[in-house]
Formats: sequence, C-alpha cells, structure tokens
Amino acid sequence: MSAQPHQSSVHGDGLRGRLPHQAASVEDAKSAVQNLNAAEENATKDEKEKKTFGRTPDGTIFTVPQTEDMVSQLLSPSQPKNFSDLIVLAILGLLILTAYFLPSSLRVPVFAVIFLFWRACYNVGIGYLLQVQSHHRRLVTWARKSKIFKDPSTTKSPRPRLYNLIKREMETKIPKDYKFDEAPIEYNTWLLFRRVVDLILMCDFVSYCLFAIVNATHPSGEGFAMTALRWLSGLGLIGFNLWVKLDAHRVVKDYAWYWGDFFYLVDQELTFDGVFEMAPHPMYSVGYAGYYGISLLAASYNVLFISIIAHAAQFAFLVLVENPHIEKTYNPPPARKRLSDPAIQDMGPNEAQAIKNNHVNGAPPLASAAQPSPVHKLLGLQNLDLYRITDTSVILLQFYLFIFGISTPSTPFYQALFVFNAAVWRIWYSIGIGYLLDRQSKKKKWTRHFLKYGESTEEAWRQWKGIYHLSMTMCYASFTAASWKMYSTPSDWGYGMVLLKHVLGGMLIALQTWTAISIYDSLGEFGWFCGDFFFDHAPKLTYSGIYRFLNNPERVIGLAGVWGAALITGSTAIFFLALLSHMLTLAFIQFVERPHMQKLYGRSLRPESGLVKSLKRSLPSPLKQWQGSVDKVYNETVDFVEDFIESSRPRFAAGVGTFVKDSTALFSQYPARITLTRLAPDLAGYDPKDYSIEIEGTPSSALAVSEKSSGREGETARIPAENRSQFKTLMFEYGAPIKVKWTAPLNHSQKDWIGLYMVADNATRDATRVASAGRWVATNEGAYDNVTCERGIVGSDVRVSGAQRQDGESQDFLQGEMEFSGDKLWWTQGVFEFRYHHNGKHNVMAISLPFEIRIGRFDEDDVEVDANGLIRGAVENALLPVVRNCFDRDPDIAPNTVEQTYGSLVERDGKYAKRVVFAVHQMFGIEFAPEVVQADGNVKNLAWRICNAKKVLAPYSMSSSKGTATPTDSKY
Repeated sequence: MSAQPHQSSVHGDGLRGRLPHQAASVEDAKSAVQNLNAAEENATKDEKEKKTFGRTPDGTIFTVPQTEDMVSQLLSPSQPKNFSDLIVLAILGLLILTAYFLPSSLRVPVFAVIFLFWRACYNVGIGYLLQVQSHHRRLVTWARKSKIFKDPSTTKSPRPRLYNLIKREMETKIPKDYKFDEAPIEYNTWLLFRRVVDLILMCDFVSYCLFAIVNATHPSGEGFAMTALRWLSGLGLIGFNLWVKLDAHRVVKDYAWYWGDFFYLVDQELTFDGVFEMAPHPMYSVGYAGYYGISLLAASYNVLFISIIAHAAQFAFLVLVENPHIEKTYNPPPARKRLSDPAIQDMGPNEAQAIKNNHVNGAPPLASAAQPSPVHKLLGLQNLDLYRITDTSVILLQFYLFIFGISTPSTPFYQALFVFNAAVWRIWYSIGIGYLLDRQSKKKKWTRHFLKYGESTEEAWRQWKGIYHLSMTMCYASFTAASWKMYSTPSDWGYGMVLLKHVLGGMLIALQTWTAISIYDSLGEFGWFCGDFFFDHAPKLTYSGIYRFLNNPERVIGLAGVWGAALITGSTAIFFLALLSHMLTLAFIQFVERPHMQKLYGRSLRPESGLVKSLKRSLPSPLKQWQGSVDKVYNETVDFVEDFIESSRPRFAAGVGTFVKDSTALFSQYPARITLTRLAPDLAGYDPKDYSIEIEGTPSSALAVSEKSSGREGETARIPAENRSQFKTLMFEYGAPIKVKWTAPLNHSQKDWIGLYMVADNATRDATRVASAGRWVATNEGAYDNVTCERGIVGSDVRVSGAQRQDGESQDFLQGEMEFSGDKLWWTQGVFEFRYHHNGKHNVMAISLPFEIRIGRFDEDDVEVDANGLIRGAVENALLPVVRNCFDRDPDIAPNTVEQTYGSLVERDGKYAKRVVFAVHQMFGIEFAPEVVQADGNVKNLAWRICNAKKVLAPYSMSSSKGTATPTDSKY
C-alpha cells in the first residue's frame, strides 16, 4: 500500500523537473495534470507553497505561477509595481480629478457617459475578445502571428522593444515559478489580457462610484429613522457584496476570475462551497448587491437606474459569452448510448430483446410505462401548436379575459369581480390540482380513469398536462387582469416612493420570471408537470441548476412576482390575493408535493438546501442553538397540523370535467444595362486565367437525376435532351462533403479564400455581393486570426511544373485542396457554385462549374421487398447514408448501422435533427418534428415511423402510381 504513492510521487517529481512538457496526447496531458494537482492538494505543505499545474489545448503541461488579485497588485505597498500599474493608477487619478474640477452642472451627464463607456468596454469589449478566443483562439493566434513573445536574440522579431517591455512587466509581477521565455504562449497571452482587464474593471468601478458621489443627495423631508435605515441597509449590502467577491475569489482564484479557461485549463477538484452554495453565478447575481447598496446611500434614482442597466448588461455577458464557453468546456456531450445496458440483463428474454431492438410492441419507444414521450412539448412559444386543443383553449380564454378587462370600467363592481375570479382560479390551481395529484399519488386515480376506457398511460399524461397547463396559465392571467383593474397610473411619479415601488415591483416580477425559467431548465416538462406522480421510473434525484441552492424555489422567490404586483398597484385586495397565493402554494408543497417526494425518494431527499447550510455556518454559536430550538418547535407544529388534517379531512366526491371543446414587387427593369467595372488596385498584375477551381462530390442517386423529367413539361421537352459534349451535369448528395481543388499563380495572396454560394445570389461574376455566412475556407493556414476558416484545408501551395498546364502557358503554378463539410455546406436543395476570392476581399478570380444538390424521392415501386413483402429494409438502407451525411459523418454521433444509436450531441444541438426531417420530407413526403428524430434514436426506429406514416396517409396519396383512392394493398 505504501509503495504505490511513492512510485507516483517519483513520477510526479520527474515530470515537475521537465516542465513545460509536451504530452503525447491531450488525454495524457489531462490525466497528468489531474494527478499533479491531486498530489499537491494532498501534500503536507503550507497553502502558499503548493503549486498548480495546467495544460494548453495542444497538451503542453506547465506550472501555473501564483498571482495576486487586482486590488492587491495595484494598491498594496508590498506588491511590486510596474509601468502598467502606474498607467492604471494615473487613469484612476485622472477620473477623480475630473469629478473634482468639472462644473457641477456637467458632472452627472459626463460621468454617466464615462461609466457607460467603461461598462461597454467590459461587457462588449471583453466579451468580444473572450468570444473570439473561445471560438477561434484568435487572441493566441494574434500573439503567435505578431511574434510579440519571441526572443529577438533567437528569432527575427519585428518589435524587439515591445518584447523587452512585456517581458519586464510580466517578470516583475510574477517573481516566482515564472520565466517569460519558457511559459506557453497561451499563458503569456492570458497575462497580457488580464492587464487590459485590470484597467477596464478598475475604471468601471471607480467611474461608477464617482457617478454615485456626484448624484448623492438627501431627500427632502426624510426623517432620521428613514435615513438611518437607508444607510444601514446600504452599508449592509455593500458589506455583503464585499464578502461575496472575496469568498468567490477564494474558491476560483485568479484563474477563473480572469477567465483563464478561455486560454488554458487547470484540471483539479474544486469544492464550490461558501457563496457558491447560496446563488447561481454569485459574482454576477448577488455579487452586484453593492450596486444597490450604493444606490441607497446616494438616494438617487439615477444611480439606481444605471445600476440596473449595468447589472442587466452583466447578465447578458454571462448568457452570451460565459455560459456557452462553460457548456462547451466542462459539459461535453455524454458518450453514445449502448444497447448492452446492464439493466437489460435482468429482464426476461422477450422484454430484453424488445428493448435491445428499441421497440416496444413493435413501435419506436417515444413513450413507455416508465417515461412519457419527449416529443410535442407544451411550454413555450416555440412549442405553440394551434392544432392542439390545449393551446387553442389557452389562447382563446386569455383573449376573452383580455377583451373583458379592457372593455369594462374599473368600477368597484368589476374590480371585485376580477379579484374574485383570480381568487377562484388560484384556489382551483392549488387545492383542486393538489387534490388530483394527491389521489394520483396514493391511488393512481387519474391514470385508472383513462385505463378504464382502454386508453394508455400516455393518453392520461397528455390530458393531465393539458388541464395543468390550462389551470396554471389562467391562474396567472386572471391575477394579471385583477392587478390591471386595481392599478391606476400615478399623477406624480416623483411623489414619495411611487417610482421606487414600481422599480422594486418590476424587479420582483423579473425575479419570478427568472425562477420559473430556471425551474423548467432543471426539471424539464417531465418535472414541471409532476411526471413522477404518473410514471414509475427508477427514482433518481439530482440537485442541479436552481435546486442546487434551494430545495423549493417556489416557496419564496417562485412567487416574488405576485408581491411585485401588490407593490406596484398599492391595492389591499391585490395584497390579500398575493397572500392567498403564497399560503396556498406553501400548503401545496407541504401536503401534496412533500409527502409524495418522501414516498418516492425517501432518504435521498436533502434536508437542507445549499443556501440554508451556508447561512447556518455563518451564524454565531448562540444563534445556532436558538435556531435549532425554533426548528424543533416548527417541526412539532407541522406534524400536529398534518395529523389533525388527516384525521378530520372530509371525503369529497371529486369529479373533473372537460374544460373546453374543439375551438402569417419587382422593379421594372430597363431593356438594356451598361455596367462599368473598376479594377481594384490590388488586382493589378493578377490574371484570372491563372486561377481555377475543380470540384468533386458524391453523386446523387439515379432517381434524383431522372426526376428532371417529370411529365409536366411540354411535348418536345419530354424527350431526353441531346448532349453534344462530354459534360455531365454535376449533381451531388445532400450533406455529403465536397472536395475543392484550386490552382493559383506563384504570387497569389496568402489571404485568398474560397466560398460556397447559391448561383442565384450573385448578379455579377466579378465580385461577390453577399456574405458567406461562414461557408468559406482559407487557401492557406495562418493567414487569418480565425481557426474556423482553416477547418477543411487538405493541402496548400503545392508547386506544379508549368509543363502540366493545359491552357498553353508554361509558368509554374500552385495548387491546393480543401473539403467543405458540416456547417460549411448549404443544408437545402438548389444550384450552387464555389468562388475563389483574392486577398481577403470579395473580388472573384475563378468560379467553379455550377452543381446541384438534390434529394431523390424514394420510389417504393422500384425497390425490392423482403420475405414478408415489406419494404422497411429498403427504407432503412436509403435513410442510413442520408442520416450519416446530416450528422457530418462524425464518428461520435453518426450511426454506422441502422440499429446503432445516435450520439448524444444530436439531442443537445437541434440542427442535426432539422437536417434529417428536411431530407425525410423531400424523400418520402412525410413531415416530422425534429424531436421525433431525437426521440427515435436510430435509423431503424425512424424507418419504422416513416413506413407507418406512409401507411396511415395512403388513402390521401395523390401520387400517379396510386391515384386518389385507397390502395388495396400496402408494402409498408
């Protein structure tokens, strides 16, 4: 037992002595970094003596030096200072002097502009730099091309003075474990980037504080008690903000504080405790509490509004920049699902074979006894379907409520009517729906009702979702209508706390909206509609998303919006309606949801949320003891109330009725046009005849070619056209990669590029006037600060003797090859062409032959049937290559056989399923939702669904072979 740690230590010490070290592969580098960091974490050293190890994207392992936080670097006398620190301090001093000497009438607008400028530099500027680094590694590419980190003594450096300056700056700040010339270029680029971040963040914060100072005032008529409360609250928020930032930095350190994972990775186990158990993304959520504290101290609406703008911009930065990178870096798609699941081994032979074939009763498993169908979701505008009675009913009822609300006067009678209506819907939503769920939990009453009539569990689930969705939407729609009736527009927005009430009320409504979205993101439709009351799947309880911080978000912040409405309206009736809503929701959680969760998950339930645990750890010992006594009394009281209600609950005969039944020019052209073309200056000396493009692709099926003659033409056009040359029309498969071979003169620009366009999109052959939308590939690597444009390059600048030219010229030329695939293709049918562009611009030097992308229709009359007289096997064989093309022929997600499951990325990225449903529609004339492709999971299931759909729709077939009548026999 003792020998193995010793061996590991020796290996680690050997590797430490050779850092930086290039690992054999990225996986080896990841494993080595994890082992090194784990060994350091377990070592008996002082925390300051422990080292951290990281790796670059290419697998270089290196020691990550310890760095200090931004404030310590700038303001601590014990930290070494360099020239960039002096620049930052000078700019901060200039801002302070501006606030002091600027005329009082200009201070507010000037500092509003200054702060918004620095905030834009933060959220827009830094956001853009991080995004291009995440997607294209552009900052590192720029550093490599500019050679700013190359030693002039060993390499020809274009900027030796800049190199010496940067080296001196970096080595001054990091005196230990860091050598500028030996550090990876990714780490040096990150150090340079964080100096820019230091400048922007410090100027952002100081300009905000100065804006608050120049706006600070004392409200007239404010008493001492209100002033004291305002200052205590403001200072409390500022202190809390300071603790959040310090505790967050304790956990993530400078590496994540300065977005280090956009440049390199540190693989280690982190314990996200403290503030990370209190709120999601604490640095961007509760980490901005100080802004509102400063707004209270300043007593200024200007400061409050600009704080809200800054906070909203920070959330936009999180959603658009950080979250996509986090998802890409730390949450890769899981491995492809295997059919050899251990659970199958415990089943009977027939059941196991059915699961193994991904069929239940001969049908693809969109729904089963353990899981509902994931297709045809209900929530969200993107899932709105007016063919569905639930959606139509919800829209019509809300429309009627809206019309009734705006067409009636706000008299006491109508106000009382709307409040009463809202109260009834709330009582039904909490008590009525709660009773139905309670009966379902204990006796499966809802499911039994539908089984009694021979219907399935899936039908019971579908009807339940409908009634729940209708009840929920009408509950909140009626509450909104009642609030509208009780609301009156203020005559003076500046009077008292009128404006503040509206701002706080709007923030509470936004908080409830965010909470609802977060709950849905965590639970999905299954959890949102209480799916575990209906489906007996294996209990699996996870605390992710918002549930990592709160056990029941609905208990408090889930109803923040109703209190926001009460605050805005200032109505006693709305206040009591909000109170009723909150009490009924708490009762629903306590008496319906909690007992079912305890029955289903038992001891897996977490007794305390992350927020509660964090708060308890922060309490002094006397308060902890007092809190324990309060918890004991509360639990005893709850138990007493539950026992009392259980023993005295009357037995109601509940009946659930059915609610509502079946209820988006050409300009005249001149007869002649004269085009004047001006030769671009950089085209001088280049002859388009020296450029050429040849293309190769997978030919489309013979059926697609034959469809050019459809019988709809005139009599003479029905005869196959006579071909007087060897040229054949180019027609390629949908989604298949296309190889492009190009030639260019020896002096062609390194920034030349080739783009793929629809032929009809460009009116001129000399220049391209439409954007490529990412469908382009550079001819040479390293010419652009963009990694994406180099994907597809096979070879570049291969010199070919002029003796091989066929145009009569004798000069040597260069040739290259590239492949367009995946996102660089058009995922539709049409006629396309490749265009060779000069020097990073849109001047066209060569155009390929036009080619057509066509999906041939599947003709069941021309395929072989199997032994049972069915053509399902032919459908599977026709689908498999198409699906592989739609999945970019990626081995991680594209199936090799009709039974192999799709990779998990297909479920995460909807573009793959959308490609497939388009192809299926063109091939078979059947239109599916993308979710069907994702739910089927393999080609075999999808082929079955196509055959079944063709059989169902056969009576409505209008094909020439089957006519308009119902066919007497079907091969499906």
